[in-house]
Amino acid sequence: MKKQKQVELYLHIPFCQQKCRYCDFLSAPAQEEIKDNYIKALHEEIKQKSKAYETYSVPSIFIGGGTPSVFDGTTITKLMETLHTFFSIEKNAEITIECNPGTLNREKAAHYRQAGINRISMGLQSARDEELKLLGRIHTFEAFLKNYDALRSTGFDNINIDLMFGLPMQKLSHWEYTLEKTAALAPAHISAYSLIIEEGTPFFQQYGEDCRRREEGEQPIYLPDEDTERNMYDYTGQFLKSQGYLHYEISNYAKPDKACRHNIGYWKRQNYLGLGLGSASLIENTRFSNPRDLKTYLNGCYEPREQQALTSQAQMEEFMFLGLRLLEGISAKEFQETFQVPLEYVYGNTIKKLCSQGLLKKAKDRLALTSRGISVSNYVMAEFLLS
Repeated sequence: MKKQKQVELYLHIPFCQQKCRYCDFLSAPAQEEIKDNYIKALHEEIKQKSKAYETYSVPSIFIGGGTPSVFDGTTITKLMETLHTFFSIEKNAEITIECNPGTLNREKAAHYRQAGINRISMGLQSARDEELKLLGRIHTFEAFLKNYDALRSTGFDNINIDLMFGLPMQKLSHWEYTLEKTAALAPAHISAYSLIIEEGTPFFQQYGEDCRRREEGEQPIYLPDEDTERNMYDYTGQFLKSQGYLHYEISNYAKPDKACRHNIGYWKRQNYLGLGLGSASLIENTRFSNPRDLKTYLNGCYEPREQQALTSQAQMEEFMFLGLRLLEGISAKEFQETFQVPLEYVYGNTIKKLCSQGLLKKAKDRLALTSRGISVSNYVMAEFLLS
């Protein structure tokens, strides 16, 4: 019997209560009328796009943003009803919604449960209020704890907490405090990302020069230096391992059987369909994205932009630098089955060089980053660009 094709769904909610000072995502505060019209447009896009996916089942859904929890629970419930009506969602599908502390309560959490959402991703970032204020977050740690308790009390046991290290003026002891406070809550999943100073953000205006100094080997003034940031990363893995978390991806840690299935789909290049403003898709090795202009989207234009059928070379490159983000690495057998050519034939010299540098390791059929390779992962991934 032929296996049914699958497609993951991502729904983008481009609204937030307040733009964080480091954020370059496609999101911003908006008036209620605009938000209501956006939800109407999103329902319509779901109806229209679903026609092309009648033969696909949906193993996971991720409602992200922005801040989806700026909407009331009924709005999210109706959105889930439309998805169930027009897509074939698998019985055990992983369904995640992002929630920012300060925009959540027990009523919303109860609506999420009733709508079939079974995973929550919470953006804490720091357990220290002074750091939250610096980042431009709208919540305090105490407010986060109340929201977390609301989720637990309504039956959610699969909760991810997002954290961020390498913040301006942050010391290793500050980061240890945040990790310890977070792990004490025993969430199913923890994502720990290093701060990236993105152009066009208030943080870039304030810390862009400091970022340049660090990248060029000079001593930064406000940001932690490279050694301190590396110590933060190393401590994260060591500490969370002691708390029962599996380090399964460069920035992600999970309790047994709680790894994020949706994100693993991205890293393994499974089909995913983006719905909503500016969302990206990968369907049968063709990439495309939705319009990024809000007025265009609200006027009912959902046609994909920048459509690109990936060449075999581009697929091989993505197979390597996305797959190597996973700590289990990539499979040589799977590479050959996918591309009908041995991994060593395409990347033999690159693999030999990176292994000799102590950045990659081989174990039976698999190739994975070493701990040293993780610390210079951008360099390692670039080595797999065939052009």
